[in-house]
Amino acid sequence: MLPISGVAHAIGIDSTHLSFYGNDKAKVSLAALDATRARRPKNGKLILVSAITPTPAGEGKTVTSIGLAQGLKKTGRSVALALRQPSMGPVFGRKGGAAGGGRSTLQPAHEINLHFTGDFHAIMSAHNLLASVIDNQLFYKQTRLAPEGVLWKRVLDCNDRALRSIRVGLGLECERAGGFDITAASEIMAVLCLSTSMADLRARLERLVVGFTKEGEPVRASEFRVTGAMCALLRDALRPNLVQSAEGVPAFVHGGPFANIAHGCNSVLATRMALAHADYAVTECGFAFDLGGEKFIDIKCRQTGLAPDAIVLVATIRALKMHGGVALADLEKTDAAAVARGLDNLAAHLAAAKSFKRPVTVAINRFPADAPEETEVVRAFCRANGAGCALSNVFARGGEGGVELAEAVVASIAGSERDLPPLEFVYPENMPVRGKIEAIAQCIYGADGADLLPEAERRLALFERAGFGGLPVCMAKTQNSISDDEKKLGRPRGFRITVRDFELAAGAGFIVALTGQMMRMPALPRVPSAERIDVTPEGAIAGISGA
Repeated sequence: MLPISGVAHAIGIDSTHLSFYGNDKAKVSLAALDATRARRPKNGKLILVSAITPTPAGEGKTVTSIGLAQGLKKTGRSVALALRQPSMGPVFGRKGGAAGGGRSTLQPAHEINLHFTGDFHAIMSAHNLLASVIDNQLFYKQTRLAPEGVLWKRVLDCNDRALRSIRVGLGLECERAGGFDITAASEIMAVLCLSTSMADLRARLERLVVGFTKEGEPVRASEFRVTGAMCALLRDALRPNLVQSAEGVPAFVHGGPFANIAHGCNSVLATRMALAHADYAVTECGFAFDLGGEKFIDIKCRQTGLAPDAIVLVATIRALKMHGGVALADLEKTDAAAVARGLDNLAAHLAAAKSFKRPVTVAINRFPADAPEETEVVRAFCRANGAGCALSNVFARGGEGGVELAEAVVASIAGSERDLPPLEFVYPENMPVRGKIEAIAQCIYGADGADLLPEAERRLALFERAGFGGLPVCMAKTQNSISDDEKKLGRPRGFRITVRDFELAAGAGFIVALTGQMMRMPALPRVPSAERIDVTPEGAIAGISGA
């Protein structure tokens, strides 16, 4: 592993712009962007990596992103990564680590999966500072809010179902219902990831709506006079983190909202850092294209002017077999017919991705049990549907195993560059919220429409009366199905999306629509991954998968 100062120097970032966290990771000052643009005004090409609907263990979207970048480097191209930070909730919960795997990992993997540079702690602290000040002003009767009007919860970077619903201020006059979200679902996380400067961060924090008065008037964070203190907590967290892949590809790893309950993209600043310092920037979005991909475009790109030059859809033979009706325990058994049946799921995500008029390449993330005849089923499907296709063997072979994918993606960009139209969104900004949800449901999920339960109707009416009806929509939906029913695999048809409630993220700039049983505080499984994690007598951390 190279010293991080050398990684930075190779892409033109001077050490004066770095704050070092040991020899292997650093924070990059925002001034580095201006310095680079002065000598390199043209941005690189942006490659967005998404996926089909995953199995419970995930399909290797991060490992593919890292391997693709290493493949681009292996072929002599200038490349940088822009990826999300892992949350410790999944690390200790079901999925384990999220720093790639095998020969396509981020380094130092264990630190990235755990405390890293403290960004999640800063976000959690800023969020909970505001929560404590709200309750303090309720106690002293210094706020227009009534206890029942507070919407601002607390957050914790841990999966804990017991904290979803709690009582706050037990026994006090201002006692009220409350709860915890996971830090990845905090609006502060979304605000940090969408901010472009400290001034933008401050303005977004002041716009946060923490609740409503009895008369239905929004109460903003600015009224509690602690946005300056929140900025102080977030000052260092706003700066992107620079690390590297196992083969020395520079990686800006910053921000970590989930895509099933939040907007699912790394920070705008990390993406811009990668674009400014390399000819190709590889970034990912959370879960499948129906979640992370749609939000990357309709929220992140809409707010910032970013636009992908190419899209990669990660598919695995095992996920296609699952969608073709094979039980999870039998996914390693060869079954080309089941792969063919499962292609409906790939077809749905491919159609959604192609609707944005960007070239799409399907990356088959190879697993040892994959049979050639199963892989050929996917290749034939892609040929028939006008999509590129490449085998990605980056877990086992690193950059060498990503060369085929790298060449396919570069060719797709070169072939479409002259004809690439301006990015179109799923819905116009001035469309009513109900119409936006209908558009997402029909165009991305393939639903017949969407229904709002009475509580959702009431909450939306409150938000619209307060002037927030023009915001984009962030759908909180299961990652296990294109529909809002996690049991419906493949490509569900003849269904409707049900919205049970809404949450307002005025600082981030969107409205969250809660569908199905989605909770913004996940739970631990019966046997959490934390039971396998330990420290050896020599002080090495063991048991974090994907690290």
